[in-house]
Amino acid sequence: MNINSTLFFQAIVFLILVWFTMKFVWPPIAKALDERAQKIADGLAAADKAKTELAAANQRVEQQLTASRNETASLLADAERRAQAIIDEAKSRANVEADKIVATAHADAQQQLVQAREALRDQVAVLAVSGAEQILRREVNAQVHADLLNRLKTEL
Repeated sequence: MNINSTLFFQAIVFLILVWFTMKFVWPPIAKALDERAQKIADGLAAADKAKTELAAANQRVEQQLTASRNETASLLADAERRAQAIIDEAKSRANVEADKIVATAHADAQQQLVQAREALRDQVAVLAVSGAEQILRREVNAQVHADLLNRLKTEL
């Protein structure tokens, strides 16, 4: 065999192999590579989209937290104001009740003072009659001298 013919047949076989590879093997490999590149590009786009959505979600969460904190602070301030108002109202009611109790006690003391004066007048009248009876050494009629005793009570 001749080396030229061998090289010629090897070149023809190589060209057939190249044609067969380009016709039947290369398109599925290129298609698989293109699909893989498309999947990677879609994955990166989805990751970027997810990253922006995460940032937006974090921002919404921060806004909601800020709103919740502000609402909580305002509710706390309202509660403190209501508590202070309740305390002030209770103090004013307690002062009014204390004034009523003092006024009632004062009225009771005045009434007891009047009753004590009346009792003292009665005792003084009885003592005066008893003293007059002993001075005169005779019996004094209490019914006859009732006017005298009543005048004496009013003067005392």
